[in-house]
Amino acid sequence: MAVVNRVSDHIQEVQRVAEGIASERDAAIAQSWQRCVSDYQLDPLVLQEAYIVPHSELKEHQERLDKLLNTARYGLNTLYRQIAQHGYVILLTDADGVTVDFQGDRATTWELRKSGLFLGAEWSEARAGTCGVGSCIYTGEAITVHQTDHFDATHAPLSCTAAPIYDVDGSLAAVLDISALQSPEPKSGQALALSLVQSCTRRIEMAALMNTFRRDWIVRLSQSPAFLDVDPECAIAVNSSGEIIGMTHSAQRLLAHIHHTDWRNPSVLLGSLLSEYFHLHINELPTLSRALPTEERLISTRSGELWFAHALAPQQLPLGRRKRRVSSEAFACLYQGDRAMERLAQQASQLSLSSLPLLLTGETGSGKEYLARAIHQSSPQKNGTFVAINCAAIPESLIESELFGYADGAFTGARGKGKKGLIEQADGGTLFLDEIGDMPLSLQARLLRVLAESEVLPVGATKAIPVSLRVLAATHQDLSLGVQNGRFREDLFYRISGARLAIPPLRARKDIVWLATKLVEKSASKPMVLSASVQHLFNTYSWPGNIRELDNTIRFALAFCLGSEILPEHLPEDIQGWLTRGSVAENRCDSACVTDDILSTLETCHWNISETARVLGVDRSTVHRRIKKAGLSRHYRPS
Repeated sequence: MAVVNRVSDHIQEVQRVAEGIASERDAAIAQSWQRCVSDYQLDPLVLQEAYIVPHSELKEHQERLDKLLNTARYGLNTLYRQIAQHGYVILLTDADGVTVDFQGDRATTWELRKSGLFLGAEWSEARAGTCGVGSCIYTGEAITVHQTDHFDATHAPLSCTAAPIYDVDGSLAAVLDISALQSPEPKSGQALALSLVQSCTRRIEMAALMNTFRRDWIVRLSQSPAFLDVDPECAIAVNSSGEIIGMTHSAQRLLAHIHHTDWRNPSVLLGSLLSEYFHLHINELPTLSRALPTEERLISTRSGELWFAHALAPQQLPLGRRKRRVSSEAFACLYQGDRAMERLAQQASQLSLSSLPLLLTGETGSGKEYLARAIHQSSPQKNGTFVAINCAAIPESLIESELFGYADGAFTGARGKGKKGLIEQADGGTLFLDEIGDMPLSLQARLLRVLAESEVLPVGATKAIPVSLRVLAATHQDLSLGVQNGRFREDLFYRISGARLAIPPLRARKDIVWLATKLVEKSASKPMVLSASVQHLFNTYSWPGNIRELDNTIRFALAFCLGSEILPEHLPEDIQGWLTRGSVAENRCDSACVTDDILSTLETCHWNISETARVLGVDRSTVHRRIKKAGLSRHYRPS
């Protein structure tokens, strides 16, 4: 009853504030409550649990923040070590309020997920009402939303402290939030949390600026000479002409203050001369290096303030070094510890930087589209659209209009204003042609023209439309055989296969359990684990349907598993049958074939266990087990 009364009292208070009645709440909280009702049409009577975005949508948000995530990782780990023992978790959200990174106690995973303190939770004001992340995004300021400060009474137990992270161009990039499921009543107790999160965001912004502008002058500023070289308050990136090309948020506020402009309009600051704000010329920057004692590196602003400055000279690119380092972040989610996949990822990462058309080969369901998306995300076209076309799934009667689009009135039933085709939609991005071996010969000729002349002619049109795109194609067929049989054009084959990447089948990979665990995390609504017997089965099953079959198997098991551990009885019957058949076959082989097969292979491989396992197509542990069961040794042959 007490809980019901507290909720009722809270709802009534929100309603009064929304109506303009004075409140003891902080002004930022009261204003946010009013926005929730007037701007977002939220109703305090309607209590809603936290919203977790779908996995596919989460990946898109994470990909957009990839660079910042890599920069922030060390700072987030350090911060979590400081606060974990006090019951806090860390959320890093993008500018939309979607949590793209999370650190918390695994023992409380279920409670954290239910409360929205979890990966994928959306904390925008429009979705969740007044909250740390959402209010921080709206105001652009650090804020603590403590317990009943929250608009929605569902979140009243939480205490959330958030601070913005700004990009080097002054735009809001992300929000760092530390939250607790339970905390002491006084809001003043969160002052330390606010200080910690602001300090962490300042260091993340500093690291981002340093990483982005290595080839330019960076001026770091502090009002204390003791902290100038170790923990400066702000920094500005300057090009060789003395123009400001980047800044941390603290510098953004400082420059706006000197110039008497609004810091929320960074475009006014970028491109202006450093000398407009400081009594300092670009040619004087070398004098602010560590060659001088810190106390002597003092400069003044145009408004009369004094700052200690440290100028970092542009770094020179060493001779012989590649112009651009291969980026493999987008490929990290495709494998773990599998050597064949690691080699494939290295090749794909390198090729993603070129404009070379790529042909991806592999069995159906082996992950060709996943690889294609990773290549797109690492390519110069990553800001463009990724358009995937399954050439085997579109009816032959529709594939021409779907690919090339059609002009106004091109045929009976066509849209009045025509339709842009999928190829044109990929302009500026990547066109992925899956199962290209099933494309009709008549359309292969038209596609060849698109690739050769970089233009597309819609059905019924008389004027071609120029397009610029990267082409990736995929097939499970042997296209060279299709060329010999006349089913695939030879000129198109060589046009799409500037380089070829072969994806190994799932049964040949060594990271099946890791991949299965990732699929469980994607589809499960609560923490789940794979039993040891299921892990063994997954490693021995042949997976004719590859990753697609594994994904279906996981989702099937989750539908039947009521507990937290997936067991063999939760799997489809055909896979359970494999477990029985596999055990019988292995026992028969162990008893009858070890002497003939294992021993002869061991002798051929000079008793190299790894090589023997590779030749026999089994694990090293299987080789050791069969050697032990047969009583073999390198110096003993059974009679």
